[in-house]
Amino acid sequence: MATTIIDELRWRGLIYDMTEGLNDLKADDKLTLYNGFDPTKDTLHVGNLVPMMQLARWQRFGHTPIALAGGGTGMIGDPGGRSTERNLLALEEIDANVVHIKAQLESILDFEVKSNPAQLVNNADWLRQLSLVDFLRDTGKHFTVNYMVAKDSVKSRLEREDGGISFTEFSYMLLQAYDYLHLFNTQNCVVQTGGSDQWGNILTGVELIRRVRGERAHALVYPLITRADGAKFGKSAEGTSVWLSPRYTSPYRFYQFWFNTGDADAVNYLKYFTWLSQAQIAELEHQLLEQPERREAQRVLAREVTRMVHGETALAKAEQASRALFGGDVAGLDAAEIEEIFAEAPSSELAKDMLSDGVTVVDLLVDTGLVSSKAEARRAIQGGGIYLNDERVADGARAIELSQAIDGRFLILRKGRRKYHLVKVR
Repeated sequence: MATTIIDELRWRGLIYDMTEGLNDLKADDKLTLYNGFDPTKDTLHVGNLVPMMQLARWQRFGHTPIALAGGGTGMIGDPGGRSTERNLLALEEIDANVVHIKAQLESILDFEVKSNPAQLVNNADWLRQLSLVDFLRDTGKHFTVNYMVAKDSVKSRLEREDGGISFTEFSYMLLQAYDYLHLFNTQNCVVQTGGSDQWGNILTGVELIRRVRGERAHALVYPLITRADGAKFGKSAEGTSVWLSPRYTSPYRFYQFWFNTGDADAVNYLKYFTWLSQAQIAELEHQLLEQPERREAQRVLAREVTRMVHGETALAKAEQASRALFGGDVAGLDAAEIEEIFAEAPSSELAKDMLSDGVTVVDLLVDTGLVSSKAEARRAIQGGGIYLNDERVADGARAIELSQAIDGRFLILRKGRRKYHLVKVR
């Protein structure tokens, strides 16, 4: 059993590097730490769950986490992990993004606990008031250009033939270092965390605190998550980003993203993204090895993360939608959910007045291409293999009525277990 947060992070495989001395943390030591989040969009993505979850883990071990929304640094843009300059956002857009991001952070961190409540801060509160002359005099003088160009985030850009870096983005690491010094001075914050690509930026803050205050601060970075096949984590099967906001990624698609995790990644993701214990994850790993076809590890992963991000009601809807897609019951799903679930299924349109004229299931099966002929349609119906809205069709000659369309908009035809066709009633 983990006795310190460092022990906990280590068995979960979440320590990429850390400064000397942090490994000596005792169980009764209570620290304040922070992690920054860039407001480049009005939502965070699944990759942000790594630092979000780890802040929450620190909190559960009695430490005080600070989530820093980069309303100030977001005006500049972090050059790390990018080959080209970021587009600068308008101040109003940045501020609006910060509001949305704060709400998502609140879904993971506990801001109500009395002993060590999480805090939300916005570096716009101090960076936008900062005089350029004061910044250059009090912060810039501590670092040489040689020191800064040696950092990976800058070096990789300078080495590109078509690259280069503006002074704006070049200054980002100093602004991040200033954030750390500010929180060290005002909140007694002594640990900054982030992804491994932030190692150089965080060490710059550690060095600034040493030079200005003559005191010791720490850095700890988590590994950047990739899939076992080397593909970038956080993309759906269609190649689209998976977001935490239901406006961009529905709870159903969010659930499916985690459920579709490959066997080689499932156990690691359970360690990274859930609160399950070491014993619980070991049991799921055993089940995965013995009965991989059941996908129990993936099912638990999808349930745990969807519940955490979207809540119990959204999880129930997502699971109902999943059952519907794999031959379950569509009852209770509305038109918007049907459209989402069957977005990738073959579809066709049917004029509403056609239902008044009396379209039969046999006719519709042929028209949609689920079968090649009326004779094949009748045989499939007689064999019990045709479903309309997941109800087995017994009489193929019966006319379909508009009242059978879900919300008056959709008819779902299914042949066999998984061959679907969505009919859009217009």
